[in-house]
Amino acid sequence: MKALVLAPHPFFTPRGTPFSVYYRTLVTAELGVEIDLLTYGEGQDVVIPGVRLIRIPRLPWTGNVPVGPSLKKLILDCVMAVWTLGLLLRKRYDFVHAHEESVFFCRLLKPLFGFKLVYDMHSSLPQQLSNFRFTKSRLLVRLFELLETAALRAATAVITICPDLAEAVSPKLQDPSSHFLIENSIFEDVGLSGSAPPGHAEHLAMMALPNPPLVVYTGTFEAYQGIDLLIDAFARVRERRRDASLVLVGGTPAQVEQYRALAESRGLNGTCTFTGRVSPATARCLTRRATVLLSPRVLGTNTPLKIYEQLASGIPLVATRIHSHTQVLDDEVCFLVEPTPEAMAAGILEALTDTARAESVTHRALALYESRYSRPVYEAKMRGLIQLLS
Repeated sequence: MKALVLAPHPFFTPRGTPFSVYYRTLVTAELGVEIDLLTYGEGQDVVIPGVRLIRIPRLPWTGNVPVGPSLKKLILDCVMAVWTLGLLLRKRYDFVHAHEESVFFCRLLKPLFGFKLVYDMHSSLPQQLSNFRFTKSRLLVRLFELLETAALRAATAVITICPDLAEAVSPKLQDPSSHFLIENSIFEDVGLSGSAPPGHAEHLAMMALPNPPLVVYTGTFEAYQGIDLLIDAFARVRERRRDASLVLVGGTPAQVEQYRALAESRGLNGTCTFTGRVSPATARCLTRRATVLLSPRVLGTNTPLKIYEQLASGIPLVATRIHSHTQVLDDEVCFLVEPTPEAMAAGILEALTDTARAESVTHRALALYESRYSRPVYEAKMRGLIQLLS
């Protein structure tokens, strides 16, 4: 089989690395599908056996593409649509695997070229408009709702990545057997062209870390991630544990400065380390040094990709008790807390001091990951999708 995979992302940059697209493509290729992967011009090339990476031209005047909806992405998606048309005119594909908004133009091309269409739905796009504070226009949100519903009905198969999204999608599908819930739950090292030698990233990551115990957050610094809540909580933690340090991995330079100022205003000078954006390998090294891992998210319904790696880490996790987390997490596998500074602080302190419970939840977390989210489980779901398409 031959497939065209569309990834409307800055492919492998610190601010826009689509791990979910990479792993989906990697496993599909391992199952014997010959793949052309079309993506933005920005980013570092990746090495995936059986995959030809194709980039649209990088448009210097668009600058770096931010996370979430933006005018820049709209312009680049128009260019992707033209490149997609060119590829379809030159080569016959058995199916097109469209991630996120690329499904909108693929839906129009499907009857012209007769390919099967996979809609890889990593989020509800109308919801993204609100989460990223892109617009308050009800008309625009309604337009995206209509486009999303039309794409769901036109797709040969639909992939969702968490139970909440699966429940929202199911009533809109004509054939329930075409729906696959495939969590973004695997996290192997990524093969980047020209990457640093093994150990280099780890050496850089270890140099600047304070002494343990280390409370570590990795991810974006967008408003829904709850970084302000976390900093307020850690100020309370320091009142009880003067030896604890907070490491925050991620964020744009402007976001880092914003939250560094907040940390200083809370009296946390010298106790918070901000790394800024780092490579995936470096982020993984920093995570391995953690005493406690964090997911302080306050908004959203999709399960964060990092949750699966945190489950498998063997390190206790403190996470907010919101639907985004509780689709996967419960009190048996992590320290769930209400999304308030007081509750987050209490959860961190318990994870630091109650070693018996910390050991118990990490043991159960690993068992949960192995039974429901590990690579063999992921491969079995992808194999079912390929069987449907073939």
